[in-house]
Amino acid sequence: MTTSELTRPQTPVKSAGRRRSRIMGAGKQLHAGPVTYIVLTVFALVSLAPLVWTAIAASRTDRRLAETPPPLWFGGNLFKNMETAWEEAGLGTAMFNTTLVAGTITVSTVLFSTLAGFAFAKLRFKFSGVLLLLTIGTMMIPPQLAVVPLYLWMADLGWSNQLQTVILPTLVTAFGTFFMRQYLVQALPSELIEAARVDGASSLRVVWHVVFPAARPAMAVLGLLTFVFAWNDFLWPIIALNQENPTVQVALNSLGTGYVPDQAVIMAGALIGTLPLLIAFLLFGKQIVGGIMQGAIKG
Repeated sequence: MTTSELTRPQTPVKSAGRRRSRIMGAGKQLHAGPVTYIVLTVFALVSLAPLVWTAIAASRTDRRLAETPPPLWFGGNLFKNMETAWEEAGLGTAMFNTTLVAGTITVSTVLFSTLAGFAFAKLRFKFSGVLLLLTIGTMMIPPQLAVVPLYLWMADLGWSNQLQTVILPTLVTAFGTFFMRQYLVQALPSELIEAARVDGASSLRVVWHVVFPAARPAMAVLGLLTFVFAWNDFLWPIIALNQENPTVQVALNSLGTGYVPDQAVIMAGALIGTLPLLIAFLLFGKQIVGGIMQGAIKG
C-alpha cells in the first residue's frame, strides 16, 4: 500500500461510525433537567388543588368554612359528613345506577366506535366520505339543541325517569368514531387485512383477530374518556331522571337544596362521587398509558 493510500481519508468508514454513534445515542434514555421537574410539579399541584380543597372542606363544619381565613388543613368531620351526604342524597342507589349507565355507555361506545372507525378507515363503500363528513358535522351541533326533541321522543316511548333514557342517546358517539378512524388509518396496515382474507378469515374473524388487537390502545383511551364523561354527565340526566331513580350527579344536586345548604356536606358528597373515578384511574391508569406507548411504538 502506497503512502498516498495510507493518508487518503476513509470517508465511508467515518460516516459508518457516525451513523453507528447516532443509532447508539438514540437508544440512550433521556434525562429531564431541574426546570422540567419544577414545571411538572407546579402543574401537578395546580391540578390537585381542587381535589385537595374538596377533601379539606368535606372534613370541616359549615360554620368553619364561612370564616375568614378559610381552613387550609383537614378537620375531623370527614367521615361524619360523608355519612350524612350518603344518607341524605341516597348515594347507594345513585352509585349503582351510575355504574350501570357509565359501564353500558362505555362498552357500547368503544365497540360501535371501533367498528365504525374501521369501516371508515379501511373499507371502501359508496358515500363513505359523505357519511364521514356528516358524522363529524354532528360534533358541531350543541347538545343543548337536542334536549327538547330528545325528551319528547323518550316520553313518547314511555321511558321517562328510566335509566335507558340516559343510556340510549349515547350508545355511540361521533367523537369516538372519528377518534378510532384516525387511529386505525395509521395503526392497522391494509396488508394484515388482505392476508387474513387470503387465509379465508370471515369479516367477523378479521375484526376479532386483526382489528381489535391493533386498536386496543386507542380503545383503552376512548373507554377511559367515555367512562369519565358518562359518570360526570349532569345536563341530560337531571332532565330525564328524578330523585327516585337518580345518577350520582342528580343525587348530589339534592344536597344543594334547602334554605341554608350545608357546604361541608355538599363537598363530602362531591368527594364520594369522585372517588370511583380516582380508583379506576389508579387501577387501570398504568395499563392505559402502557397501551398508548405501545401503540405509539408500533406506529
